[in-house]
Amino acid sequence: MSGITSHVLDTSLGKPASAVSVSLAYLDDGAFRELGRALTDRDGRVKELLGQHALVAGLYRLSFETAAYYRALGRETFYERVEIQFHVTDATEHYHVPLLLSPFGYSTYRGS
Repeated sequence: MSGITSHVLDTSLGKPASAVSVSLAYLDDGAFRELGRALTDRDGRVKELLGQHALVAGLYRLSFETAAYYRALGRETFYERVEIQFHVTDATEHYHVPLLLSPFGYSTYRGS
């Protein structure tokens, strides 16, 4: 399992958000460099984003293509994309970053 994972739950529907495009990037020399991209599975989870890259300390960004997800459902949304930046301080730990999503709001937290 990757050192960085995510889980997207659509709180407006009360179920996991499947087929959401999620990308992971790392801040390298002042610019974000994409490390991986995946779609959430049927349970709304992304289990592998780092690919062959090692988890190292630094600033990361998860980007969720929320407008595309809601367009596919035929629903309106306010947010085109949700981006979450977070610091990895200990590369031996696992970082799970869930996203609770609705068409007009979202929240996140560090999960386990």
